[in-house]
Amino acid sequence: MHWKPTLLIAAAAVLSPAAAGQDAGEATVLDVQGGRIRVITVADGLVHPWSIAFLPDGGMLVAETPGRLRVIGNDGLDPEPVWTSPETAGGERLKAVAVHPEFEENRFIYFSYPKRDGEGRSTLAVARGRLDDGALTEVGDVFVAQAWDTGGNMGGRIFFGPDAMLYVAVGDRDRLCCMGRDDPSARIRAQYLGNHIGKVLRIRDDGSAPADNPFVDRPYALPEIFTYGHRNTYGFTVHPETGDIWQAEIGPMGGDEVNVLEPGGNYGWPLVSTGRNYTGTLVSDRPWERDGMVNARIFWVPSISPSSILFYTGDRFPDWQGSLFVGALTTRQLQRVSFGQPSQAERRETLLGELGQRVRDVAEGPDGNVYVATEVSFGGDDPTGRVLRIEPVD
Repeated sequence: MHWKPTLLIAAAAVLSPAAAGQDAGEATVLDVQGGRIRVITVADGLVHPWSIAFLPDGGMLVAETPGRLRVIGNDGLDPEPVWTSPETAGGERLKAVAVHPEFEENRFIYFSYPKRDGEGRSTLAVARGRLDDGALTEVGDVFVAQAWDTGGNMGGRIFFGPDAMLYVAVGDRDRLCCMGRDDPSARIRAQYLGNHIGKVLRIRDDGSAPADNPFVDRPYALPEIFTYGHRNTYGFTVHPETGDIWQAEIGPMGGDEVNVLEPGGNYGWPLVSTGRNYTGTLVSDRPWERDGMVNARIFWVPSISPSSILFYTGDRFPDWQGSLFVGALTTRQLQRVSFGQPSQAERRETLLGELGQRVRDVAEGPDGNVYVATEVSFGGDDPTGRVLRIEPVD
């Protein structure tokens, strides 16, 4: 299959009347700070689109959680997936998708998924396949996290950094957090270096640990660990000026964070948190800081459930350059954080709130526009997911 460079720019489907309250054939125009934006549906009929990724020549990959990897091209959403999970168990079967930095040479696509052992346990795994002629072939695991448990969030975001290494987010696997219990015995594993739970990992494209990882030479520490003390990481992006990797994680009730990742850094969970357990009690008696642990760069109380983050660097929105975009699940919005403002150092603006959609992922397209993957609800198999394009109103 030969990809065409005009794939997404040519797509012109619009928000349906049910989503936007308008007649079919009309785009949604919204007022934002300093201007107006147009929101256009690039593809609909998706089932929980968890992650999107652009191919070098303009196509887009979409990972649906029931286990389908889809392609959006010139004619919109291809009805046939390029890959379908062989798993038969219900629930999540696919999480994030990422394109290898040298895709044009090797055709490699990476994705994360819940791997099960047949005995009620699961963990996060990363697989790789080769995309050719409209199908993903030669699919196989390159990495399986040491984070086995019978429940609890496993994270799943994957991201190729500027160093061409693959960063992998593994959740804290706290199976007790939503059962009305404050028992910290599961979540405290995020502080231990002998497992991958509650960690951000840094691996080569073949799944091995780089020699310059911070814990490679430390006894009893797993060499893939890059940072630790995280709850549930859902977003990665690169600061356009410093080159630092910024990470977003969801807290419990409150305590959502954006962090600047430092090699070997301990980000505190659950010993430092501004959030509360689901019983209403404080997670920690030290909500702000503790010696030897890295403070959050940005935090939210109450929670917005950040699903994804993006530093915008394109030229379609000059006023948005350098802004941090944060997808939000519980508050159903795309939040823009603008820095260095004269009256408010980090102004936060709500976008897309009128649509009532849970924003699962946000990405900058090769055309300089902003793209988001959305869903209406968390559960079920209704095909209410969309990929939206945000463009300026000239």
